[in-house]
Amino acid sequence: MESSDVLVRPEIGKFLAEFVVAVDFQVPEPIAEDTQLANLPEWDSLAALGVIVMCDTEYGVAITGPDLAACGTVGDIFKTVMSKKAA
Repeated sequence: MESSDVLVRPEIGKFLAEFVVAVDFQVPEPIAEDTQLANLPEWDSLAALGVIVMCDTEYGVAITGPDLAACGTVGDIFKTVMSKKAA
């Protein structure tokens, strides 16, 4: 683990909880940093839109469709958000 990873660890728990709310799972899914988006039964355009809105309202970061398309895991989305927030 890199030293920069240690600094964001508390944030990942908050992000995961917000992700679950944004996606609005009908059947609860265990979500972790390494959860593959493609393996989530409810990961679709509506879920992606919810995550885009969450990133804007909770983090003040504009995430685009192409940004999400480049992400394979929930952790990848988190890293993208943190990277844009730091910029």
